[in-house]
Amino acid sequence: MLRLIRTCPSLSTTIARAVLVLSTFSFGGCDRKPATTSAQVPVINPAPVEVRTPPLPPPPVGRAELLAAIAAARSAYAAGRTDETAGLTGRRFAIRQAFGCEGATEARTTAGAEIKPGAAAWTWGRDHKTIEIRLKPADWAAEPVLTGETTWEAVEGYWLTRPWLQADGCPSERAFAAPKGNTDNGTPPGPRIAAEPTPQVSGLVAVFTQEGSRVIRRDGKPFALTLRGDPPLLPPANGYRLVIEGRFSAFSDGRSIRCYSSSINQEPACVAAAEVDRVAFEDADGKLLKEWRLG
Repeated sequence: MLRLIRTCPSLSTTIARAVLVLSTFSFGGCDRKPATTSAQVPVINPAPVEVRTPPLPPPPVGRAELLAAIAAARSAYAAGRTDETAGLTGRRFAIRQAFGCEGATEARTTAGAEIKPGAAAWTWGRDHKTIEIRLKPADWAAEPVLTGETTWEAVEGYWLTRPWLQADGCPSERAFAAPKGNTDNGTPPGPRIAAEPTPQVSGLVAVFTQEGSRVIRRDGKPFALTLRGDPPLLPPANGYRLVIEGRFSAFSDGRSIRCYSSSINQEPACVAAAEVDRVAFEDADGKLLKEWRLG
């Protein structure tokens, strides 16, 4: 009688087979690669965008540049020509100029000087305990240089003092020192001939339209400042500074500067039309003493 013997796989064989099956599934997943296509999409680099920086506005016109423009306009007027220099209309300006360099106004009255509208000056207060600084705009409505100009309802004038000096500081005292040494006959030199004050011939005219605000007009009211000190104040060694800022306007002929003279032997007076929006007093070092915002 034959005995049927049933054989079963060993435990080790079964485990090996299971490991083989699991390995097949695991490594099959790791070996997968992304499908590739025959047509690859090209990468397009965008063209660089040109960034244009807007041009910076020109710097404000200073005293030297304004005086140069006035000199060119004055020469063209005297020669009977049209001023061909670049106009200033629309440009900002910041004009600084020294005043009070030779001392308080009272000390100069004997030499024929006087406080005139349109020019800044300083005076001593009572007992020299205060310093009074004043600037009264001049009324130029009836000036010949503005005759026939009907563009504005009102005008106020500011003189550019010492137009032969482009710098905004005080003149050098060395240039005006008395001569030294003896004359040809051995005697000391006599006193210098006193020169008459030079008439004002250059200025800024603040213009006001009928539609503009009346609040910013001075209407004869001066810019005034009182300085006090304890101990008593000392006179400024290098005067004070007047600052006028704004934007140039234009006369009815489109130009920013107008000149006038009644004689070929007289230096023409020239003024630049302006919309003044700030007036200030400073000391010689640029320290702000007081300001007025007009616009």
